[in-house]
Amino acid sequence: MGSSQKRAIQNYRSRLGERGLARFEVLGRDADRDLIRSLARRLSEDTPEASELRAAVSRSIAGEPPKPGGILAALRRSPLVDAELDLSRPREEGRKVDL
Repeated sequence: MGSSQKRAIQNYRSRLGERGLARFEVLGRDADRDLIRSLARRLSEDTPEASELRAAVSRSIAGEPPKPGGILAALRRSPLVDAELDLSRPREEGRKVDL
């Protein structure tokens, strides 16, 4: 490999380091290649979704039981919160059935 290629790789990796990213190699099944790449891509983003994904994967690997109240927290994050929907419906007795 020429010196210009080495310098380009060093520059690229230093730019990654400035963004807080690191390049590394993992071993896995060939069938999991796309899954691992998409997981790594998601985790490299600096978003709340990436933080949630990171926490979920960490909990799964650690084998910790899920925290109580997860359903309630998900419902509170729903876009329908404060939508003031009227979900009531009239109460009807039903119809007579001749058996």
